[in-house]
Amino acid sequence: MEEQLPKFNFFTMFWDGFRNMTLGKTLWALVIIKLIIMFLILKPIFFPNFLNSKFHDENKKAEYVNQQLIERSTE
Repeated sequence: MEEQLPKFNFFTMFWDGFRNMTLGKTLWALVIIKLIIMFLILKPIFFPNFLNSKFHDENKKAEYVNQQLIERSTE
């Protein structure tokens, strides 16, 4: 007779791995803090929504983008 192996569960494997981490928890905390800083603080400062501040109509936005693409492709 064949022995049946227990089902392999990815969730429990990762849960056990994260639960038993020591240095890894600190590194994950640093990664999460870095992502929060990048997306919630730096993105609005360095990448403002230019089209929404300059145009209020969708057609004017599309026309401006189309014009810029055509001008840059012919340079």
